[in-house]
Amino acid sequence: MVPWWDIPILISLGLLAGGLAGLLGIGGGLIFAPVLLWLNLPAHQALATSSFAIVPTALAGTIVHLQSGSLPTRSALAIGLAGFGSALIFGRLGGLATGWMLLAMQTSVYVLLAFSIKEPPQAETNEAEEEETVEDAEIEETSAPLLAGVGCIAGWTAGMLGLGGGLVLVPLMSGPFAVPIHQAIRLSTVAVLCSASAASLQFLHEGRGIPWMGLTLGCVAALAAQWSARRLDLFDSSVLVRCLRGLAIVLAIDSSRRAIQLVLN
Repeated sequence: MVPWWDIPILISLGLLAGGLAGLLGIGGGLIFAPVLLWLNLPAHQALATSSFAIVPTALAGTIVHLQSGSLPTRSALAIGLAGFGSALIFGRLGGLATGWMLLAMQTSVYVLLAFSIKEPPQAETNEAEEEETVEDAEIEETSAPLLAGVGCIAGWTAGMLGLGGGLVLVPLMSGPFAVPIHQAIRLSTVAVLCSASAASLQFLHEGRGIPWMGLTLGCVAALAAQWSARRLDLFDSSVLVRCLRGLAIVLAIDSSRRAIQLVLN
């Protein structure tokens, strides 16, 4: 049980996670998992509970993007369905790994991203933002198989690591796949919703995680996610890239510390 005096802290961190989720398309798991570990939940329980929290958070952001009409249907379906299916597979495999192994995998992902996230030159950024609508149409017609592959990565991070995967998906889509970062964030939100939903179903079936705690945290975060998702276009691409890189570095340090503690204990 969570002591009552931790509830205000939990709510505050939920609002922070939701704000980042709506702005960066990360689902909030990057904040949820460390918070739940900080509350002394075992690694498997914390990562499963994080998935429960991600669902309402990512749902809130997805609803905003659907209402704005900014999601290409075929691309969203490709990345969402792939994320859902792969999360069911990896959710089962995650129960076979030890806690320190899961945290070590988290650390590896964060370190890779910290070095791979690149800030685009200002001229290219402005041009990409001006032509975003045209490029989105091209993605819908030609990149659905690639986006399905990206969705499988979301399934892996959700099913095994309790993360929505947005911190992986956004740099991958906006880098090698040349998707404008604002559109990459929108598609990432859909993938995160689908993969976290599938992982949550798997965890419920196995009795892993604490659903009420995760959903409470996620519902609080959903309020902030809706607010920030509506303001996504107000932020420059370079600001979003710096936020992603900073998060990756901080979380790599935290996950590696926890993994080392588990090994030593």
